[in-house]
Amino acid sequence: MKYMAHLAIAVLIVCAADLSATVNTPVLSWTHGGCYSSWCETGWYSSPAVADLSGDGKREVVAGGYTINILRGSDGQVLASFNKNGSRVWSGIIVADINADGKQEIVAASGGNIIVRNNDGDTLWTKQIVSAELRGIAAADLDGTGKLRLIATQAALDSLNTWVCSYDGTIMPGWPQRSKNKGYDAGVYNDNAAIGDLSGSGTPEIVVPSDVHYICAYTPAGVPVPASSIFGTKVWGEVGAWVDTAPELRGYGLCDGTPVESYRANFADGAAVIADVNNDGAYELVAAGDVYDCSGTYPPSKYTGLFIFNADRTRFKKGGYDWSIPFASGAPLSEDYNVIESCMPDPVVADLNGDGLKEILFSSYDGKVHAVSLDKTEHGNWPFAVYHAGDPFFRFASPPVVADLDNDGKAEVLFTTWTQEGSHTAGDLFILDNQANVLQKIALPDTFGGANWNGAMASPTLDRIDTSGDLSIVINTSSSGIVAYRLPGTKNATVLWGTGRGNYRRDGFVPIATAAARPLPGMGSARAETHNGMIRCRIGGEARMLAVKVNIDKGFAAEVVDARGRTIRSLVDKGELEIMTDRAGVYFVKVTGNEGMGSEVGKVMR
Repeated sequence: MKYMAHLAIAVLIVCAADLSATVNTPVLSWTHGGCYSSWCETGWYSSPAVADLSGDGKREVVAGGYTINILRGSDGQVLASFNKNGSRVWSGIIVADINADGKQEIVAASGGNIIVRNNDGDTLWTKQIVSAELRGIAAADLDGTGKLRLIATQAALDSLNTWVCSYDGTIMPGWPQRSKNKGYDAGVYNDNAAIGDLSGSGTPEIVVPSDVHYICAYTPAGVPVPASSIFGTKVWGEVGAWVDTAPELRGYGLCDGTPVESYRANFADGAAVIADVNNDGAYELVAAGDVYDCSGTYPPSKYTGLFIFNADRTRFKKGGYDWSIPFASGAPLSEDYNVIESCMPDPVVADLNGDGLKEILFSSYDGKVHAVSLDKTEHGNWPFAVYHAGDPFFRFASPPVVADLDNDGKAEVLFTTWTQEGSHTAGDLFILDNQANVLQKIALPDTFGGANWNGAMASPTLDRIDTSGDLSIVINTSSSGIVAYRLPGTKNATVLWGTGRGNYRRDGFVPIATAAARPLPGMGSARAETHNGMIRCRIGGEARMLAVKVNIDKGFAAEVVDARGRTIRSLVDKGELEIMTDRAGVYFVKVTGNEGMGSEVGKVMR
């Protein structure tokens, strides 16, 4: 099964000092996308998608709160709408070629329905899965055929919580799944599931945190995934997530009020991500949960606990990095959505400083955005507080997105905030550098209609929506509709984590890059590091020869472009791409899949 392009890179260079760059002030492109004459539908946690749906070279935005709108990227005008008078859309919009016909489809979950539309919004099929709400929907190739399955999760007090559908709506054999006698699970109250090759076997796992202190994991056929033998013969869903590993190994805690025996995590809102956090070629599972004291009631929570698990469900402990005990956020400001809408602690996994190791970012109900390094510390000015003691009302932050906007090898972090109910105040758009210094802070538009608070709870989306070549940030606001800002000077930006759940399949999976760098004879040294989005090769000083060799698998495309975006050479579908140049400057190798999203590739630098 192929999830990514496999890259072999030979480099002869190299780099002078980084070019100076700045992050410019975002420019409002349009607002009130999808709104009515005097009000807007509430935007929840659904991250927008961007794609050239019609193949005419123009980009569309697909987003919604209840009604799902296809908006023209250049000006936000509604081109088509569906699900009018429908139920809330919680999870991010999927745009992908789910049936391998060469055209992109739109997939959304609304209420208990899965809705699939073709690229102009016409109905392909709608299927009611449950009477409750589906808060999770993802797409993944589970069998290597290139045809995607849809994984949906239910927010209800029921251990039957996960469905897998074919691209045509047929429920797949082995599904739906509940833990039955092989573990414990309950409702999934956020877009929690992660789907990817956690075990490195070539076949993906489906990992589902839910409203218990257990995380279930299944094969594509719905078979529970075994845990390590240190837990006996248990599967993932039979091993409880306690703060201390002693109750996990014993199989139970005493719930006597002591932290060792009583602190455990509930994953009702606990999204998971599959990624190689330490760049060793093996995947880990990152998950965030509400840590609480089982000797009392839940809620209240003590803090958000951030866990890293190995593929066999043991705690991550490698190379001097020890996650035997989870990272702890601060205490919650509020867990009452009648006071302020809930903060979803969706993990974002990206390399902020270019050292090849991933940081884990998440927003918490402590009113802060966290960026946790593998040493379990937060560097620079992290965590970044969006609420300060003495403020007149609470503020929470959305899950962030991450990109190297100014092309300096260091990432920027972007997120939005929202405010407490009754505040009559809007939230903000923040852009921070990798050390959490504020580069830009922009007030989001005021409420349009009668709502008494505003902001944006959903992860924003970074993509190109117009002909400028710059990135835009597209935001699903609470009460101002869909809003877009252009980010000037970002033509050569590298997007590391660009939308909710990491990509437009919403699968929470960060593929491993296969990258190697070697010097050509007599030309010094070079090295490659994994990096999302593209390979960046920088040449400075005396012009030297640069050789880049890329092997891609079927269904992918590779393109070498210069710093102005001019194509030097390209390759589509399958084969080998190699270029050589003696022109000094910055060159990019971009690899994309057939659904239009960038694959993780190697970043080459000295």
